[in-house]
Amino acid sequence: MMETDPAMHKSHNTIRLAILALLALGSTGNAQGPAGRLHLLLDDAEIESEENLRRVLHSPTPKEVVVELDRPYEDSTMYDPTVIHENGRYRMWYRANFNARPFYTGYAESTDGIRWTKPDLGLIEYASSKQNNIVWPVPGGKGHTLSFFRDDNPRTPASERYKAIGLESEQVDGKTRAVLYGMVSEDGLRWRQAQPEPIVRAPLDDPQFDAHNIALWDSARNQYVIYARGWARHKVRDIRRFTSTDFRNWSEPRYVDFGGAPIEELYKNAAIPYFRRPDIILMFPKRFLPQRKFDPQWKEDGLSDVVFTFSRDGLRFDRRFMEAFIRPGPDPLNWHERAIEAGPTLVPAGPSEMALYYMEHYRSPKVRVRRGILRTDGLVSLRGGYQGGSLVTRPLRMEGSQLLLNYSTSAVGRVRVEIQDSTGGPVAGFALADCPEIFGDEIDRKVSWKSGGDFARLAGQTVRLKIEIKDGDLYSYRIQ
Repeated sequence: MMETDPAMHKSHNTIRLAILALLALGSTGNAQGPAGRLHLLLDDAEIESEENLRRVLHSPTPKEVVVELDRPYEDSTMYDPTVIHENGRYRMWYRANFNARPFYTGYAESTDGIRWTKPDLGLIEYASSKQNNIVWPVPGGKGHTLSFFRDDNPRTPASERYKAIGLESEQVDGKTRAVLYGMVSEDGLRWRQAQPEPIVRAPLDDPQFDAHNIALWDSARNQYVIYARGWARHKVRDIRRFTSTDFRNWSEPRYVDFGGAPIEELYKNAAIPYFRRPDIILMFPKRFLPQRKFDPQWKEDGLSDVVFTFSRDGLRFDRRFMEAFIRPGPDPLNWHERAIEAGPTLVPAGPSEMALYYMEHYRSPKVRVRRGILRTDGLVSLRGGYQGGSLVTRPLRMEGSQLLLNYSTSAVGRVRVEIQDSTGGPVAGFALADCPEIFGDEIDRKVSWKSGGDFARLAGQTVRLKIEIKDGDLYSYRIQ
């Protein structure tokens, strides 16, 4: 778990937070909108003030190895997993090889996210047999190192419910530039080109798209988005964005904004909308340090780890956490240049957990995918120490009758909540003194006051919440 440096936070994010605060205001200029949605504690966009609290980043707990190199068409460059969860099933697509063409894409699935199978699909021929889990390339198909997503755009025909993008290159006036092809599928297994031509071409003055370029459907902004590699801005590996309303015609690229954060090489981006708040785009970039080397016998220079960043608008990303989100750890096979990488793989893993899948041991015969676990909404918390602290939310228009907290305390810790009126005073019956101490470790704890836990009589009113935290963490809150 990592804590933010308050000085760095202020210097890097003051302007961004001011903008986010204005965006958070409703049309009346004094309320955020309905309180019924999930409120995360990633930043201060929904908080008016806080005292004696610190923001903490929580890393995933490593769990099972779920996919390993075990097929003849897979090699030590097996990489770039994408995972989705739908209808009680987990589905994974991954690059099976990169040492020799053709570059195959494999498919695996699971009912619990832990035990995975590579089914014989009978789709693509390899070594005179179709008994394999290969889904790409189809004969004549263009593009490799694919990223996949389920397209929940309500206007999308069923025949294109699943989409992907893949990397290639072309020659223009003697220069090489990268291009991205689009693929579509009805079932995520049987794929075809979206169109004969690339859907995106890199500008000639910034021509590289190397790495796992990510495509997604941004339901909050009603658009498709590609987050792709770029180089021109800082002359290091970087991230730029394209947008589209139809998946065929795309905007000119625009580099994402990291505010005043230090410039680092971000090799991959692993962008994904958060499944419980799709308007928030999460990224788990692989940070690359080309100048370092841990094992003098390893043939390549460089080290990697995984970092965390997020955005409330898809373009401005908050990098207040500069520390690693996933470290290489004690395993020596993770201490080389591209050894670990997270894909766009954050999915629910039950009512109280979520899973993030990441690669280990790249370029070795032991390359594999591991599952990491976080609590639901548990990427970032606000933590109060033994002396306690508190926060006050921005104004909320109350809709609903029950307040639910995702929190954790020590045995001596506690959480209490006060509902404040538009003047900042406690609403009668809902003061801190009226709220019995809450302690434990729960995802959805209903808050009660001495008069009960139903505040439906406040519906439509503009209020603030004051939340007191002693020796505990608050991960999220919501009103239903």
